[in-house]
Amino acid sequence: MAGNSQRRGRRLSPKAGAPKGSGGKNKDSLAGRGKTLPADERPWHKAYSGTEKLPQRTAWKQDKERRAAAEEGRAPKIGQPGSKDTTWGKGGGRGVPAARGAGGRGGKPTGRSGPRVAPGRKSNPAKDSPELLVGRNPVLEALRAQVPATALYTAQGIDMDDRINEIIRTAADRGIAILEISRAELDRMTGGVLHQGVGLQVPPFAYEPFEDMMAAALEQPAPLLVALDGVTDPRNLGAVIRSAAAFGAQGVFVPERRAAGITATAWRTSAGAAARVPVGQVTNLTRALKACKDAGFMVVGLDADGDTDLYDLEAAVGPLVVVVGSEGRGLSRLVGETCDLTVSIPMISEVESLNASVAAAVTLAEVARRRAQEL
Repeated sequence: MAGNSQRRGRRLSPKAGAPKGSGGKNKDSLAGRGKTLPADERPWHKAYSGTEKLPQRTAWKQDKERRAAAEEGRAPKIGQPGSKDTTWGKGGGRGVPAARGAGGRGGKPTGRSGPRVAPGRKSNPAKDSPELLVGRNPVLEALRAQVPATALYTAQGIDMDDRINEIIRTAADRGIAILEISRAELDRMTGGVLHQGVGLQVPPFAYEPFEDMMAAALEQPAPLLVALDGVTDPRNLGAVIRSAAAFGAQGVFVPERRAAGITATAWRTSAGAAARVPVGQVTNLTRALKACKDAGFMVVGLDADGDTDLYDLEAAVGPLVVVVGSEGRGLSRLVGETCDLTVSIPMISEVESLNASVAAAVTLAEVARRRAQEL
């Protein structure tokens, strides 16, 4: 008997399924990202031995490993900070060819600092390290406002428009170094953030002293300040600063701890408004609000369960501080108790609350409307 080999619909392929694996997808996803850095060059690894400033969390990891090794009677498995050059030098850093590591044509130095990072990977910069401000509007606004800058990066083949022409012209007039680099290199420097082909390297943001901000606001016919209580998303901070600029606030102040500061992300979200509106940091927000009250400000906190309707806010025409709570928990207990009154935004639908930056924009718009009617 011939068996089943001649029957209709017989199996022509082996019963074994397809071999397991990614089919090369994992390898393809790493294309263009460069070689993975060794552990002693990664600032976030306990084996880091670079010459740059040691991140606080890395120092904590190394200290933890030392204690564990001491208890077990063995040598700690940690790096030796400062023993390996991981900076970008004039020739692109030790072990990096000048033509590739310099980032510019002809091996010119880029002026970059910080740990070397493989393309597509982003390092954790030190808190006091320069920021890279990206986006055409933020860069243009920063240059117009005479924000200190050390270098302007433009992507090769960038689409020229009126903003780019003004950016390059203004940077050249101010003597700022203009470096043309590849788009891939700019992607690496920005960590994948949308940069629109341009980036401006700026020093750490210079916060306005709180006392000076408050005094300058009181010199205006309608003093208005905005305080943020624990807002941790820099995009929300940037959006609030943009709204503050649009509706005539004289300043924004935030706590130094457990709150977002002015980073490149906040710069970009503010569309450059951070260059026009003073931003200050305070050690203790509650103490700063009390100082505002002593100076004659009415302190108003935004709260979904506030006892005053926004449209009934008669204090909007006088010296005012609007306090915006954090994204999740809203106003903290001490800040809420310090406010003269809490205000809620009336809503028709069943939405529980608005985003912090949206709530700030709605409130500032209503304050501006009331003040315009008083004129």
